[in-house]
Order: sequence, then structure tokens, then C-alpha cells
Amino acid sequence: MKRMFMGLFMCTGVLLAPAVSAEEIRVAVAANFLGTLERLVPLFEEESGHDLLLSAGSSGALYAQIVNGAPFHVFFSADDRRPKALVDEGLAVPDSRQTYAMGVPVLWSAGEMDMEDPRALLTEGDYRFLSVADPRNAPYGEAAREILQSMGMWTRLQEEGRLIRARSIGQTHSQVASGAAELGFVALSQVRRPDGSVSGSQWIPPKAFYAPIEQQRVLLQSAADFAPARGFLEWMTSDTARREIEAAGYAIPDTGSP
Repeated sequence: MKRMFMGLFMCTGVLLAPAVSAEEIRVAVAANFLGTLERLVPLFEEESGHDLLLSAGSSGALYAQIVNGAPFHVFFSADDRRPKALVDEGLAVPDSRQTYAMGVPVLWSAGEMDMEDPRALLTEGDYRFLSVADPRNAPYGEAAREILQSMGMWTRLQEEGRLIRARSIGQTHSQVASGAAELGFVALSQVRRPDGSVSGSQWIPPKAFYAPIEQQRVLLQSAADFAPARGFLEWMTSDTARREIEAAGYAIPDTGSP
């Protein structure tokens, strides 16, 4: 059963192990990974008996909340920079910082658009707006800027008034899905169906166009002795979790080390 509580998403699991006291694990998760983690929630809760409470947003916004004392136990960022910063600032457990996925950005439209020549589409296409997440807060927005700069399009689209910025990659997806923007750079995981197909139209940029999106997670220092949170991070390295993450459209790192 899923219910909302103070803006957090909570799934209540089934207690299988005897003599285990259910605990609530508060998870801050980057918007691009929310859907994938929501699919993993019931699997973890069934095995552990603990509850996961998810709060999603841009990595920058969640980082700011953590620095200001938000009571999360773990943080799944869309980059490696903010988890490292939390470790350097003494707010996260050093040996808990690990890469859990490599992000894949895509140029996406909810409708049918010819993506064979993305440069021609962005230059001459019949569209009003291209949405990107704010590069200051969202790693996928930073990747979108790098991709457009590699194509020589970033400044041009800004000058033409076609480029709009969303607070997070989640809002970017919503803007394109609703038609508020005909195009947007989102995460492959947001538009990939369970059968591996992609809704709408999409173009996956060459990796040479942007810096790798190394998504890391970390245990916050306030939860250093909280065994359920440590157990959850360990479970996220299991074959079950890795299969789901890869099926969602992420590349899986060979090792979980930073």
C-alpha cells in the first residue's frame, strides 16, 4: 500500500523475518532515480520488513536540505560531486560513498518527431520550447548544457527564447509530457518502458558530448549507527537491485567504489 505523508512517499512492506522490528528509512533521491527506486521499494520491504520513505527533488536542492539539517538517512544523488562534498563536510560516512548507476540523458518528445538529425530538428524544427533542468542544481541539466554546447546550440537557443529551465529533471519530464514544451533533455530511465521500448521519440547523444553522469549514494553521518539504513545500501548492491537499475535504462558500474 502506498500513501503520502508530509510530502514523502511511503510503501508499507510485509514483515517476513521473525523478531525484526520495523524501522523507517528516510531516503533523499534525485528525481531521475525516483521511478526506479519506487519499483525497488516493495522488493526491499518484503525482504527486510522495514519501510522506505522517499523524498525526491533535484540533487542540488536535496543537498541544500541535508546541509540545513533535513532528517534523511541516505542520499541518492544524480552526481558524484554532492556526495563527495557531504563527506568532505563531515555530514556523510566516507566508506558509504559508492556509485550506483551511470546516467544516460536523452533528447525526448512525447509525440512523434523526426530525431534522425537532431541538429536540424533543434535548428529548423517546428517546436516552441526545449526544456532542460537547471544546470546549477541538476546534473542532467548540466549534461544537457554540455550536449547543446557541443552541438553549438546552447547560446543560439537561449537567444531565440526557445530554451526554458525547469527546477529538476522531474519537472522537465512533466513539461514535455504535458506539451508545455515539445522537446526536453530527460533521463532515459524516465521514458523507458518495462519492455525496453521508449515512449514518444528520443535521441541518445554520443557520450563524447557530455561528462559522465556518475550517480552516487551516501549514508549520512546522523545515520552512521542506524543498521537498517546500512542494510538498505548493502541491499542496493544485490543482483536483484542491479538488474532493476539496468533494466530502467542506466549503465551499471563494474564496482561500487567511488
